[in-house]
Order: sequence, then C-alpha cells, then structure tokens
Amino acid sequence: MKKIASAPYIIWMAIFIIVPLIMVAYFAFTSSDGAFTFENITKTEEYIPVFVKSIVLAAAATAICLAAAYPLAYILANMRLNAQSTMLMIIILPMWINLLLKTYAWQTLLGNNGLINSVLGLIGLGPYKLLNTRGAVILGMVYDLLPFMVLPLYTVMAKMDKSILEAAADLGCSKLQSILKVTVPLSVPGIISGITMVFIPAISTFIISRMLGGSSNLLIGDLIEMQFLGNSYNPNLGAGISLVLMAIVLIVMAVISLIDTSGNENEDRVGGARV
Repeated sequence: MKKIASAPYIIWMAIFIIVPLIMVAYFAFTSSDGAFTFENITKTEEYIPVFVKSIVLAAAATAICLAAAYPLAYILANMRLNAQSTMLMIIILPMWINLLLKTYAWQTLLGNNGLINSVLGLIGLGPYKLLNTRGAVILGMVYDLLPFMVLPLYTVMAKMDKSILEAAADLGCSKLQSILKVTVPLSVPGIISGITMVFIPAISTFIISRMLGGSSNLLIGDLIEMQFLGNSYNPNLGAGISLVLMAIVLIVMAVISLIDTSGNENEDRVGGARV
C-alpha cells in the first residue's frame, strides 16, 4: 500500500529530477557529434573569474540577508499572534509578484533618471551610477530572497522554549547575553536552512544579474543561458558548466551540513544545561 501511495512522487522525481540530471551529464561528457569527451568540463577553466564573481556576489547577498533577517525574525517571533500573522503576510506578499516585474521596478528606481537619482537631485546630489553595478545585483538578490531567510529563522524562533531564556535571565544574563548564548545557538538550524535557501538561487540567478548588472556583471546563470539560448549555441558546454555549478552547490551544502551538525550539538548542550 505504501509503495502505491509513493508511486506518484517516484514518477515525478524520475521525470523532473533524475531524467534531467542524466541529460545534463550526457551532454556534459559528449561532443556535438556524440563522442565521449572531457573538453566541456576542462573548458570551464576559462570562466573561473565568472564562477568566482558569482560565488562572491551570492555570498555577499546571503550575508546581508542574514544580517537583515535575523533581527526581523527575532522581533516577529516575539510579537502577539495577531501581529505575527499580519507581518508574515507583509513579508510573503512580495513573493507573489513575478520576479521579472520586480526586477523591472528596480531598473526604473536605479536608472540615471530613476526615482532615486531624481530625489537625490532635489538636494543637489548625483546622478550616481546605481544601475549596471555589482551593488545593484546584490540589491536585487537581497530584495528577492530575503523572505527565504526570514521564514526559516522565524519558524525556529517561534518554536523556541521561552523558559530557557527565562532561566538565562534568572542566572544573571543580560538581554544581549541571552540572545548570543541561548537564542543564536538554538536558531542555528534556521540559519543553516536560510543560508541554503538564499545562496543556491543567488549563485545561479540570471534575470537579476542581466537586468540590474548589465553585460559587465556576467554570472554563471547568464553564462549557462547563453549556451542554450544565445547566439553561441553550445548545449554541451552549457551542460558542462551546469555540472560544475552543481558540484559547487553540493560542496557548499556538504559544508553547511557539517555546520548544522555542530549546531545541533550546541542545541543539545544548551538543552542539557537547562536540565
């Protein structure tokens, strides 16, 4: 009975996960005439600067999301239930808007004649080059992915046992010490989930980087898209780059998993101290 119930999921996984992965691997290790080759993998060395730039920008966006989301999630978790529902709706609402429309909006805001430069012009500043910069790409990533950092953090903090914080206060901890020594260690699973949910889409984005970063801020996602949809059509090289990107993501996830394991140990120590 269980096998029958899980059949739709297995079919879905096979069609939309396993088969595409097999196709990517096939194209990555074959030439245009179908011969086996490592050329598509070794040729990715030419794009190391693009990989480095993508990792740096994705890491920067992830760090900013974490810095902005953590206090927001902490405040949200300590609100009244009615207020929490309202705030969650406000945070989730931008996720219902199409990414392309949101990026167009930022294009309008950041342009030389956009709203931001127009306001700065009223006080005698600018115009500044805000569009087609790395900062604009990071801004677009943060705006689009911030909810994916807030929600895991909020979920963990909302379920946190408040008696642990009360015990810390009874033992002489200040509010800041309670946050650093109790709340942060207990919220590590939420931090790890948030980092995973932000970093992976950030490193593979192409709409945001193309529209807000311009041609001078080419990222891995743009590079892959160019191989499949651009004038330099080369699906084999695109698959090779995709495979290397997949390996980078898997390495990052393995490192995050190790950190998550140590975070669980910290949570056990805090829980043991409470007992």
